[in-house]
Amino acid sequence: MGIFDDLRFFGGFKLTLKQVLEPRVTREYPKEKQPKPPRAHGRHVLNRYEDGMEKCIGCELCAAVCPADCIYVRGADNDPDAPTSPGERFGFVYEINYLRCIHCDLCVEACPTEAITESKLFEFSFTSRADAIYTKAELVVDDEGRPRHLPWEDWREGEDQHTSGWMRATAPNGAAQYEGEVQWSGELGYGVRPPEAGQSGRRDDEATGNISVRTVSRNKIPVRLGGKVR
Repeated sequence: MGIFDDLRFFGGFKLTLKQVLEPRVTREYPKEKQPKPPRAHGRHVLNRYEDGMEKCIGCELCAAVCPADCIYVRGADNDPDAPTSPGERFGFVYEINYLRCIHCDLCVEACPTEAITESKLFEFSFTSRADAIYTKAELVVDDEGRPRHLPWEDWREGEDQHTSGWMRATAPNGAAQYEGEVQWSGELGYGVRPPEAGQSGRRDDEATGNISVRTVSRNKIPVRLGGKVR
């Protein structure tokens, strides 16, 4: 072996030495959290209308579509004098077993009244199996429309604001003329949420909490675009 063959040994350190000069992207978690994608799937919430009435009508479609069989729902007739929901029935029993849930969001897609959505919170753990089964009392939003904060959940500011953004991102049946058009009811504490950005030019990233890929790239966090890291 010649001297040039010996120098090839140092070529293996090329990538390592190159990364030393790159800006660091490590965050001091859990003190500082990485911004989550606008359509992240986290822990569920049961929403209420702006007048305070529950959106869930106890139809059990979410339980029927769940591939993990983690949702248990039982409906009951509304009291005519003091109805819980605008329909004839409401969700009397609602439970989600998070030891089974795979956060596929099929329940959100199946819900006809937009009652169940998912927040961005996924940092929650349990010390007992009973804590992992969320009941209706823990899932229904409070009087301000925000998810209930349980002792083992690590909520941070803003994580309760944008729930299941992806369900408001696409046009029905792929009809482009409906993209960006509001077709859902208002929510307690938030009103009518703005539509998520699709492929059209109508977008309001500040209102929806969307994080543009180009913005992230400008902050010098390596992002893969078109097969290249930029």
